[in-house]
Amino acid sequence: MADPRERLEQMVKLLREKGHRLTPQRVAMLKVIAESAGHPSAEQIYERIRPDFPTTSQATVYKTLHVLKELGEVLELSLTQVGSRYDGNRPYPHPHVICTGCGQILDPEFAAMMDITQEMARQTGYRITHHQLNFFGLCPKCQKEGRKARIKEGN
Repeated sequence: MADPRERLEQMVKLLREKGHRLTPQRVAMLKVIAESAGHPSAEQIYERIRPDFPTTSQATVYKTLHVLKELGEVLELSLTQVGSRYDGNRPYPHPHVICTGCGQILDPEFAAMMDITQEMARQTGYRITHHQLNFFGLCPKCQKEGRKARIKEGN
């Protein structure tokens, strides 16, 4: 995980450079994203900032996420059964492992990803601009608890 303070400063700097307003609500949201060890949903981000900013709307969160996504500062994971999740610490294409029992999302290191991407480009002639590689299964905790998969399919 990136250093939360550095990550926050990086996002604030880019938003300023691109002429976006930095309201207290937006800064609080950036802080949540920078400090998140997981992959929060827009609703989870909203719930984290709402106690300090009760007049903030969910639309504000969605608009800010859209701006961050356009600037390459968050990676959106579109998952059929659990909705979109946002990765602000590694905002570039990388594989994810998703628990079909509890919904936990991990970012494993996978050095071969660059080789696979280059091989796909070589075989197809495509200029690969991005990818999304997700692996689905039951995490060790859900296995131990005998939990069944609640997420039936992945995207």
